[in-house]
Amino acid sequence: MRWGLRILVVGYVFLLVAWPTYLVFENALKPGVGKMLSGLGDPEVSHALALTVTITIWAVVINLAFGLTVSLLLVRYDFPGKRVLSALLDVPLSVSPVVVGLALVLVYNGQDGWFGPWLEKAGYQVIFSTPGIVMATVFVALPLVIREIVPVLEEIGDDQEQAARSLGANGYQTFWRITLPGIKWAVVYGVVLALARSLGEFGAVKIVSGNIVGQSQTATLSVEETYQNFQQQTAYAESALLALAAMVCLVIVAVIRPKEHKK
Repeated sequence: MRWGLRILVVGYVFLLVAWPTYLVFENALKPGVGKMLSGLGDPEVSHALALTVTITIWAVVINLAFGLTVSLLLVRYDFPGKRVLSALLDVPLSVSPVVVGLALVLVYNGQDGWFGPWLEKAGYQVIFSTPGIVMATVFVALPLVIREIVPVLEEIGDDQEQAARSLGANGYQTFWRITLPGIKWAVVYGVVLALARSLGEFGAVKIVSGNIVGQSQTATLSVEETYQNFQQQTAYAESALLALAAMVCLVIVAVIRPKEHKK
């Protein structure tokens, strides 16, 4: 029975994850590395990749800062509406990214959005530009950092933090010397998950970006367009690069973590 379950699980993961991913890399590398790099060197593709990197960096930084703050707030403090806030943080996991993008358009669209006309008068364009893409990406990756940090904060408790404060440490010193070292791996995993999610976001980004080639088109949108325009080789190359970036992050964390525990 045990072996049967193992084979079933391995086969399921192989057919659902490993095999399709392998086929992407196989098709990307089939013409050779030079051909693959040539496709990635196209100006429109290069711009899409560069924009994706920029969006991902901003999204990860914002989610890291917000995730740490909200995690500490949920675990270390009691306040009215705490359960409501905790429930709202899971909304990005249950709502379709397309709905998220549409909601942002309704709020920040320059023509008839709630805040769009005012922002445009002030000289800021949110929808169909980089800020809108960043907001959409931040929204869909919002819970990943928080849901990694909160359980660890609850597990370690606050005894050491109280001891540090009783010895004269201020809030800043307590956080950097006591709290952060205790949750560092939760933070790392949350950041990695947020990074991978940000790299691969498609639905919300497509709605708010307008998918303008050379301006607001990200790598995932470029994959769709190149594939539909019968540029499959370029689409495979971009897909392989995105998958490789996410996998490299996960592998690095998996390799480093045991060494840290051995010290």
